[in-house]
Amino acid sequence: MDSVTTTPDDRSRRSVLGVPVDVCRDVPAAAVGLHARGGGRIVTLNAEMTMMARADPDLYGAIASADLVIPDGAGVVWALARQRIKVLRSPGIELAWSLLGYAAVHHWRVALVGASPDVMETLRQQLPQQLPGLNLVMAVDGYQSEEAWPALESELIATRPDLVLIALGVPRQETWSERVSAGANGLWMAVGGSFDVWSGSKRRAPAWMGRLQIEWLYRLIQEPSRWRRMLTLPAFAWAVLKQGER
Repeated sequence: MDSVTTTPDDRSRRSVLGVPVDVCRDVPAAAVGLHARGGGRIVTLNAEMTMMARADPDLYGAIASADLVIPDGAGVVWALARQRIKVLRSPGIELAWSLLGYAAVHHWRVALVGASPDVMETLRQQLPQQLPGLNLVMAVDGYQSEEAWPALESELIATRPDLVLIALGVPRQETWSERVSAGANGLWMAVGGSFDVWSGSKRRAPAWMGRLQIEWLYRLIQEPSRWRRMLTLPAFAWAVLKQGER
């Protein structure tokens, strides 16, 4: 199997079922390098999002126009391996946390958008304690009225953030980030349920489940209502296998 032999910030854009994804040797370095060049958007791609993007042109466009699309899910890594592309899984929650740590050390201006009011209030209090030096210029929950969003978006742009982490759920977080970040600097990254995990309201799957690539099972146990969404996983696998037969 061929290995990806890119430099830390030398991304190679490939695709899984027609949905773009980048491979590189050092994802955090690629993200920091992107910031150094003025910023851009980061998307974390998994199997479920891949299938959604194939049916949703707006989500597909938000992924395709992103500056860095990382292989967040085991399914995406497996699909790339079938193309003889060896790449490590890059969990978005880990990249986002490493960027927060970098931001605290390098005096970046950080904004958080999304999750519930309780979760956001917890993050406002805990993150500066966990990451001394973290400069939170804005932290707003996702439960805002439609009328409130335009002013919040203007306020966000006015803060000139170096890093914006967005937890509004797929596909809204990707399409919202694409629209609001247009013309802005800094890194804009959709982070899914990361805020819930960081606040302690939810737990991440144990490391051993991650090694076995069955984190999806842990999420299903925590949220049984996700079972319909999980049906996309066998559909994804079947589509990848069928594509390999062509």
